[in-house]
Amino acid sequence: QVQLVESGGGLVQTGASLRLSCAASRRTFPMGWFRQAPGMDREFVAAIRWSDSTYSAESVKGRFIISRDNAKNTIYLQMNNLKPEDTAVYYCATVSEKRVGYFEGDYWGQGTQVTVSS
Repeated sequence: QVQLVESGGGLVQTGASLRLSCAASRRTFPMGWFRQAPGMDREFVAAIRWSDSTYSAESVKGRFIISRDNAKNTIYLQMNNLKPEDTAVYYCATVSEKRVGYFEGDYWGQGTQVTVSS
């Protein structure tokens, strides 16, 4: 089992940037980020594999970057040019890649709120 703790959410204006962090209780990969907007299903955002290769949803490509710091057992989500439609609770998770580009979460963090005002 692994514990995950997210941080870094907040309220920002359109076009701003935020960096989310997710600290794991032990080293584990692959890992990823998901988000859930009010009244919507949870959706995949980005993942980083053992090889350091990454995969991102089309809706965030070119704006969000997932990365990791192995020494800290931490992954990050750098979110740039934020839009109101990015408003959601963001969850960190350990993931399984069921098929290329399709990730499912296994262990989850508690989530961190990101709100983008227009």
